[in-house]
Amino acid sequence: MAEQHQLSRSGQVERLRAEPIEGLRNEVNLLGTLLGDVLREQGGPRLYEIVERARQETIIARTTGNVADRLRALLGWMETLPDEDLFGLVRAFGLYFHLINLAEQHHRVRTLRQRERNEPPLHESLEAALLTLRERRIEPERVARILGELLVFPVFTAHPSEPRRRTVLQRLAALAPLIQQLDDVRLAPREREWLLDRIREEITLLWQTAETRVARPTPLDEVRSNIAILTGSVYEVVPLLRRALRRALARSYPELLERPWPLPIRLGTWVGGDRDGNPAVTAAVTEATARLLREAILRRYREEVVELRRALSISARLRSITPELTAVIEREREALGLTPVRAWADEPYRRILGLIEERLRRTDVGEEGGYTSPEELLGHLQLVADSLRRNGGKRIADGRVADLVARVEVFGFHLAELEIRQDAARHREALAELFGLSGQVGFSERSPEERLALVLARLRADPFGFPRGALSPEAREVLDTFDAVARIQRFNGQRACHTVIVSMTAEPADVLGTFVLAREAGLCGVGTGGRQAWSRIDVVPLFEQIAELDRCHKILAQLLDIPEYRALIASRGSVQEVMVGYSDSNKDGGYVSSNWRIYQAQQRLAEVAATYKVRLQIFHGRGGAIGRGGGPMGRAIWARPAAARTPLLKVTEQGEVIFGRYNDPAIALRHWEQMMHALLVSSSTEHEPNISPEWIELMTALADWSQQAYEELVKVGNVFVSYFTMATPFPELASLNLASRPVARRTGAHGVIQFADLRAIPWVFSWTQTRVNLPGWYGLGTALERAFAFGAQETLQAMYRRWPFFEMLVDNAQISLATAEMAIAELYASLANNVADVFTRILDEHSRTVRMVLAVTGQHDLLERSPILARLVKLRNPYVDVLHLCQIVLLRRYRRTEQESPERRARLLDAIHHSINAIAAGLQTTG
Repeated sequence: MAEQHQLSRSGQVERLRAEPIEGLRNEVNLLGTLLGDVLREQGGPRLYEIVERARQETIIARTTGNVADRLRALLGWMETLPDEDLFGLVRAFGLYFHLINLAEQHHRVRTLRQRERNEPPLHESLEAALLTLRERRIEPERVARILGELLVFPVFTAHPSEPRRRTVLQRLAALAPLIQQLDDVRLAPREREWLLDRIREEITLLWQTAETRVARPTPLDEVRSNIAILTGSVYEVVPLLRRALRRALARSYPELLERPWPLPIRLGTWVGGDRDGNPAVTAAVTEATARLLREAILRRYREEVVELRRALSISARLRSITPELTAVIEREREALGLTPVRAWADEPYRRILGLIEERLRRTDVGEEGGYTSPEELLGHLQLVADSLRRNGGKRIADGRVADLVARVEVFGFHLAELEIRQDAARHREALAELFGLSGQVGFSERSPEERLALVLARLRADPFGFPRGALSPEAREVLDTFDAVARIQRFNGQRACHTVIVSMTAEPADVLGTFVLAREAGLCGVGTGGRQAWSRIDVVPLFEQIAELDRCHKILAQLLDIPEYRALIASRGSVQEVMVGYSDSNKDGGYVSSNWRIYQAQQRLAEVAATYKVRLQIFHGRGGAIGRGGGPMGRAIWARPAAARTPLLKVTEQGEVIFGRYNDPAIALRHWEQMMHALLVSSSTEHEPNISPEWIELMTALADWSQQAYEELVKVGNVFVSYFTMATPFPELASLNLASRPVARRTGAHGVIQFADLRAIPWVFSWTQTRVNLPGWYGLGTALERAFAFGAQETLQAMYRRWPFFEMLVDNAQISLATAEMAIAELYASLANNVADVFTRILDEHSRTVRMVLAVTGQHDLLERSPILARLVKLRNPYVDVLHLCQIVLLRRYRRTEQESPERRARLLDAIHHSINAIAAGLQTTG
């Protein structure tokens, strides 16, 4: 499975047994060898032979310079293979990439540790950030203010871009520590042999495990997968962040060390709360989600308290405890009706922790005597810590006891803040029905100004108060959702569920109308003149299309002009959260226009918020791929406009990105620290780059030219959608049981999908599968070429050197262009030969964009300044090529076999689904 695998298998394994695994290359070789063992055992010599032939042929194709012809020849050979052999190739290369991805993940952690040993502080860490502030002579009090505002707020979503089953992720998680053990130089020869056998065993289990789901997951299946990450590696990383922050302060601003710093992290989730286009997410599902989240975190606390109880064997005969703790122990024991545990008679910390454990158990099952809030639990833990500190146990209190305190502060009894998301159209329909029942018909047909006047008048009056039985099922479900929020808050506090995101917000009434609906559940209220307004929820408008991004600041200003709305915001701490969507805006207007509109929206929203003296919090709806706002997060933070450059970042974490960033606590910590480093340094930078009016004017022109080129491709007639559905695996992707949400908002007659109804994630996913990566670059080349024609070359080069936003825009496009592969894309285009002109336009724009990006950056080759990334792309290409060719053959066969047996069609579709997973693993991205 790799070039070095031509070495003698036995000789290679013996060499690797004799010396420690050092570096990624050895690990890749060894894992490839072990996979070869399993392939021979499971598929026999024929499978191994065709795997080797495919591997060797694609390597030759990539090294001889005649890629297109050789790939076509290899495609012809694959056309002669039976279905079973193609499926075997897909499984073999897909499993190879799973193993290599684990090896790369481990190598990343190993490299980070080596760098920290050799060059402290670690680059882009909290320590490096605070030392930078110290070097800039920033005063401690100013640093304290910045630290007080510093917050990273990842929100985990169930967006359908994680193709792997939870079972496969669990198997990969089991393999990861085994690969890490290969570094252990203390292993004896027989222990290494046992370890290699365990790895072969796990590879065999993966080989015999189907990667695709038989049935579409339910929302609660997605909730359980989300909980596994949150209570696993995320739970583990929180105390690591606490320790990293303390170390950073000790080495940079020791005078701030003893202040009580809350951890700069909050966690949110949309899983079980995002009903935008997903009819499977109901009010009942949302309530069940909140219960599952609560049960999961309480269970983790109990486990940790038990471990702590076993550890704190401190004897009262050797150490005193505070009188306050003694009094609490007796009071709690009596209140719970428990007799003293004789074995712990002189071990007071075990006694109090035993009582905490019992109260947590009762909290979990709902018995009398449970904790009423996480603050009550924190009070008991603080008493334990205080007693330890006063009696020679400061190190213990500052260690694992403080770790548990940090976790309770972050996770509460809710684990993650459950956020609600619904399409503005659904709210509008519910309001239309309620107004109609009250005698004010035609709400939906009225102008935006009339709708705003109606909802404002209703907000000043009494609630509608109609019996739920009088409403349609659709309107009832909307109101039931707000009832569910109210019930969740009653049993788990406001932190558990208080954010309502209104997607596709287009006018002020979409936001104010949400408060009207929420008031039906008693979640908000407005007194006479708006002076007594209160709210237990935050309503967040989501602007995600070009037109709405262009005028979102006007919508916000209209809202803040309304006294009642300002009063509602004031009751929430005068914080206005606004969400901007990268995926839909990209699909709507293309790569350049989307990025520029979001940049301008942030600037203008910040200016409006400053005018009305409210604190703006921008929520970034980013995905993993460049076309969905992905790319290096630190670069994106620096690229924010000056007015929006605060030390706070709220951002979605989606699909396969969650596993990649949070599967390993060390990588999760690194991810958080890199974001915090960028936030701390960028928000404390006093000298902003000089963004001239000429740059703004040119950037606006680039966005317009790019959008025009993009729309000419995708929005003229139905030809493009026909091409897209034939030249990509989108139709087959629609049947891959990725998530509970469908891939399109609606389907027309005879299954025809309109461009506007395509969801952004499968849109990007499909282009990634075919190596076009269109959403990450299309239109940029045309825009830059036009600017060059007007003599703007030097201006563009200056913008690239000195404007972080433009540098990010161009460099992210470089990644998309470099990972695109037009020789592969052309083979996919052959699936749609009757509309091949579309591919010609794509190919021309790709060539143009590469040429213009190189001219702006002054490079000879793409990724010239990112040699490691360029090399990784080059090394992976031959192996991913095999998977693309297999997928093309499988697509042809599947689409030509409508009259054949259902059994064969089912097998072919399963093979296609596995190929989708395998290509995603090979490219380390979906969409």
